[in-house]
Amino acid sequence: MEKEREKKEGKLFKKTSIAVIGVIALIYLMNPGWGVFEFLPDNLPIVGNLDEAGATALLLSSLAYYGINIHSVFKPEEKEVLKEKNGNENG
Repeated sequence: MEKEREKKEGKLFKKTSIAVIGVIALIYLMNPGWGVFEFLPDNLPIVGNLDEAGATALLLSSLAYYGINIHSVFKPEEKEVLKEKNGNENG
């Protein structure tokens, strides 16, 4: 009985932690301080935007954990892919 409770508490902690990470990443990307809250300044060459890329990765990962898959928005529909294949074969 106690193992089940510990298992439920562990799952709750994991879900809560992922949600908190997602919210922090979203707030960081929204940047309410207009650049005041930056880990890496954006004017640094090459590495300046890595903090935003990391926050985006964390946000997308936390959304995917909860079943919100943003990648499917950018995937072409199956009908369009079939049209393109048929058009390329005929042309």
